Amino acid sequence: MTSFKSDKITINKASEDVFAFLSDFNNFEKLMPEQVTNWQSTNESCSFTIKGMADLAMKMGQRTEFSQITYNSEGDKPFSFDLNMHFNALDTEQTETQIILNADLNPMLKMMAGRPLQNFVNLLVNKLKETIE
Repeated sequence: MTSFKSDKITINKASEDVFAFLSDFNNFEKLMPEQVTNWQSTNESCSFTIKGMADLAMKMGQRTEFSQITYNSEGDKPFSFDLNMHFNALDTEQTETQIILNADLNPMLKMMAGRPLQNFVNLLVNKLKETIE
């Protein structure tokens, strides 16, 4: 597995608020870049298309209240992955947040998709801050 880690950022919200927002895939669409189309979601799962790349789907995985949520890939996909949202309460109104994408990429796919996936996790964490604050 190859890991792509976002920058750690501080969100001016309580960890409970961050956890609640990220526990519903219906909120997740607001974090997606413009290259994402055909978004469909429920509370527990989502599917979408990345223009020019692939159709992907995720389902809610393990949740540790107020500190971590894992989303797992599902369905027919070009590679398996999990997306981990880590958040740590700094105080009652600030939460340090980092996103880690673990992807099972072959060497060719890693070379082609490595930079876009790194950019993706950084974009997600920054959009989360922008959207939730």
